[in-house]
This record gives sequence, C-alpha cells and structure tokens, in this order.
Amino acid sequence: MAASSQLKYPLKTPFSQRPIEKQEPRFVKPRRLSVIAAHHRLHDRKLRVAVIGGGPAGSFAAEALASGGIETFLFERSPSTAIPCGGVIPLCMIDEFSIPIHLIDRHVTKMKIISPSNLTVDFRSKSLRTYESIPMLRREVLDSFLQTQAESAGARMIPSLVTHLEIPFSSSSPYVIHHTINNSRQTLADDAIIDADEANSKVAKSIKAGNYTCTIAFQERIKLPDDKMEYYQNLVEMYVGNDVSPDFYAQVFTKYDHVAVGTVIKVEAHPIPEHPRPTRVRGRVSLMGDAVGYVIKCSGEGIYFVAKSGRMCGEAIVRESDGRESMISEDDLKREYLMEWDKKYLSTFRFLNLLQRVFYGSDEAREALVEVCGSEYVQRMTFDSYLYKKLAQGDRFEDVKMVLSTLGSLMRCKIIGRDMEALKL
Repeated sequence: MAASSQLKYPLKTPFSQRPIEKQEPRFVKPRRLSVIAAHHRLHDRKLRVAVIGGGPAGSFAAEALASGGIETFLFERSPSTAIPCGGVIPLCMIDEFSIPIHLIDRHVTKMKIISPSNLTVDFRSKSLRTYESIPMLRREVLDSFLQTQAESAGARMIPSLVTHLEIPFSSSSPYVIHHTINNSRQTLADDAIIDADEANSKVAKSIKAGNYTCTIAFQERIKLPDDKMEYYQNLVEMYVGNDVSPDFYAQVFTKYDHVAVGTVIKVEAHPIPEHPRPTRVRGRVSLMGDAVGYVIKCSGEGIYFVAKSGRMCGEAIVRESDGRESMISEDDLKREYLMEWDKKYLSTFRFLNLLQRVFYGSDEAREALVEVCGSEYVQRMTFDSYLYKKLAQGDRFEDVKMVLSTLGSLMRCKIIGRDMEALKL
C-alpha cells in the first residue's frame, strides 16, 4: 500500500480518470536498414583480382590487394614510357603515400599567373609557410617506383596490352581478360577487375560505362642553358587566354634538368577526362584513374584523387573478401569503395568544377581570375586547398570580401572587354 501511494497514478485508477498531459512531440530519425548478402565462399584458393594500368591508381590498388593476401595481377603495357603530365603532386601526398623525397626533382615556392592582357600576378612565397612547397617530379620515375612497390607486396607484373574483357554470365563466374604479350594473344581469368587504364579504356567500353567529355594535353620537354634554368629554379608559370588554350590553360613547369612546356585543349586525340563517367562500378569491375575520370576540371590535375581511389578500392576488396576467401559483389564495391570516396571528395570536385565554369568561359573571365589572385588571402586559401587536398576553412569576413571582390572583378572585366570589342569594330 505504501508503495502504491508513491505512484503518480495508483494502479487502480481507471485510465479514463487520469488527466491528459501535454508533451512535446519527439521526432526519431529512422534508422537506415541495409541488407548485406552472404558472400560466396571460395574453395581451396584465394580471390584473384586483375588491376589494369600501372599508374598511381593501379599501383596503389595492386599494393593494397597484394598486402591483404589477394592474388593480384598488375597489367601495364609500357612501364617505362613518359606521359605528358605536369608532374605536380600535393604536399600531403608525400607523407600519406610514403613518397620518397629522392623522387622529387624540384620544390616550387613561386608561381606566376599571366592573363590574356599580360597582367601578371606573383603568388608570393610568403603565401607559403616555411616548411611548404609544391613538389615536382617526373611521372615515369614515380610510376616505376610504385610498380616496384606493388611487386614487392606480392603483385605479379604483366607487361601486356589488354584488348578485351569477357563478361561472365553469373555472379560467381570469372571475368576473362584478353591481352597480348609480344604479339602473342593470351587470356587470364579473374574474380574481379580494377580498371585504372587511360581514358580510351577497353574495359570501360566492355562494361558499357558511358562516355565523358575529354581534352588533350600537349607537352614538350625543353633543356635550357644553366643561366636560363636558374630563372625557373623554383618557379611555375601559368598562362590563361584563348591564344594559348581556348578551353583551359598553358604552363611552364620546372623539372629535373629541363622545363616542361604544355597546353590543354579540346581536340580529337589522346584524351584526358573532364568529369567522371556515368558508371563507375558494374558487376565486379571498378573504374578509377583516367578510366573513370577522376580529374579536376579547372586544372587537369588528379594524381592525388586517382591514387586515393586505387588504395581505397583495394582496401575495400580486402575487407569484403573476408580475408581473401570470399567472392565480392557489386553492392560491396559500391558501399565500401564508391560511397566512401564520394563522401570524402565529391563536394570538392563539384566546387572546383563550378570555378572552371565561372573563370574559363571567356578571356574577360580569365582576366578577372588573374585579378582576384592578386589577393594574399586568395593565394593562401588556394595553396591550403591544393597542398592538403581539402577545401580550406578561412575567415568568414575575408570570405565575404573575396566573394564581393570576385563579383566586382567579373563585372569590371566584362565591361572592359565589351568596350574593347566596340573599339575593334
């Protein structure tokens, strides 16, 4: 009885006689239900994965797979060939991917950007911290090192050209890779494929991954006399304008013993993707690197993102194969690789693509770009975002000033450009 008297409403009190209490409504976030199918167990063998392309994406994927105990085959048709690549890597990549310092040819601390009217803005070294620089290297040197690293982890290197991928009819049957070695046609059966090939990927076509808009990079390596090379010792020059590149930009990058002079335009030739393909995973095939289109549209740079995609995909396959003993599925790849990559980097891609649309549409917009880059705050934010591959967190007041200054530059340059056209007429 004593216990009953302590209750707010004694047990014998009818519900109809109890007062109605008003309570705040509670909104409970519904839990996401995910159903993961049981994996098909392999018998008396390891999971077999083929990686096509020995660049950063393919090599890091192969290293992750082999380190996880998966039987790994790395296809690369021309391991020692130089490619027309700027060779710039973000500073964070050295530590994150354990890139040896001896591979770095130059540590750039100065940058110039030149507008169509020859307005020149110096990205001053004071915009960099004392320990910061932009590392420059030769891609053939980096790729060779990464391929050797993958082999040391247990991947088998196959110097071969992949010509066709045979698609299986069931979820447990193997893919068959058709390839040529010294004009000899051969085949190899694998449980899963990581395609880190170039833009004209045979595998992407085989799985009907869709098309994308492409550009082409031209580059010439020029050796200069020592006194001329001294000028480019720690310098990068970037030119914007219809006269050097109607779509993007041209550059002069300093390398080991030469300068690399190049431009990027839209023509029908060896392509560089401008955006990801519509399909990035189909079946047990994952696309990455140039094969999928992980390239920043406003700069043509993507070495960090392709390297990251390769490592993330390799690690995802190791996890989902239950210690290399189970078959993986399309859902595994989409959930553990694709969704995770998008979560980390998709917003960065969208923001930088927006910048490309704003500043590369006309010479007037390019003039505004160079003018805006004169701000030390813009330079600091640019370096922070590039060197560490994430959108820099700045000062809100300075961000507002930057936006207003950008709008003012765009309007002013558009008016001046219109007046100049009128004078020509």
